[in-house]
Amino acid sequence: MEISYKQLLPEINTFIFDVDGVLTNGMLTIMPDGELVRHMNVKDGYAMKIALNKGFKVCIISGGTNIAVKSRLAALGISDIYLGAHDKIKQYNELVEKYNLKPENVLYMGDDIPDIPVMQKVGLAACPNDAVPEVQQISKYISIKKGGEGCVRDVIEQVMRVQGKWDHYFEATL
Repeated sequence: MEISYKQLLPEINTFIFDVDGVLTNGMLTIMPDGELVRHMNVKDGYAMKIALNKGFKVCIISGGTNIAVKSRLAALGISDIYLGAHDKIKQYNELVEKYNLKPENVLYMGDDIPDIPVMQKVGLAACPNDAVPEVQQISKYISIKKGGEGCVRDVIEQVMRVQGKWDHYFEATL
């Protein structure tokens, strides 16, 4: 019998996110100088910051290499940021070893084929509503939100609400 993803939420203590297509809508704006500009949702950033403040681990594994993305995520307090990761399982294994993670405590959200190997290893594989069909097929949770439109906030808030860690008011020190 298939268990509901909601039954897995109480066990989550670590979030791992892809960037393009999850934290962004997957679209790139190419500037005249060749710089690739991405758009991120402020609500996703807020939720990641709250999760960190409440003791969750938040990690990033992305194939992209944009330094501005790294700066934005680091400014939120995320220290485990792996960019240029084309074999994401390697970085996942590093995180497992570094923090002695148990797969059942990890939620990974991805949207495309390179995310599948990690998604098959974690306790809760999740994806945005507009993920590719192969990723949707293996996800235990498909967000009602699209990539870059609050899907990260969606999963973080669900986990934290189930665990009694999502308050209506958070400290102003965010």
